[in-house]
Amino acid sequence: MSADGCRTRRVEITLHRPWFALWAGIRPTLVVGGRGQPAQWGRGTWQFPSDQTVVIGVYLFNRMWRFGQAEVALAPADPPELVYRAPALPFVAGRIGPPRSR
Repeated sequence: MSADGCRTRRVEITLHRPWFALWAGIRPTLVVGGRGQPAQWGRGTWQFPSDQTVVIGVYLFNRMWRFGQAEVALAPADPPELVYRAPALPFVAGRIGPPRSR
């Protein structure tokens, strides 16, 4: 438990960029509760309240426009793992959701 008595959970989010894209040098921004947080490509862990549904969004920004936007609501009962896949084109939406089973 944290200092304020609220139980938390950790959620692992993997941010994938395509191997070939018509954009370069752009990093993702993760949005939680309306607040943007700069992120890096790859796997990261974020901490959220364990008793609340959290809306998580990701977008890419190239100094002129946002693109690759995707959003998901993560309920307390959902598995603590998400995958974001960025688009190859700078005018297409991204995808975010649970990882695909192999």
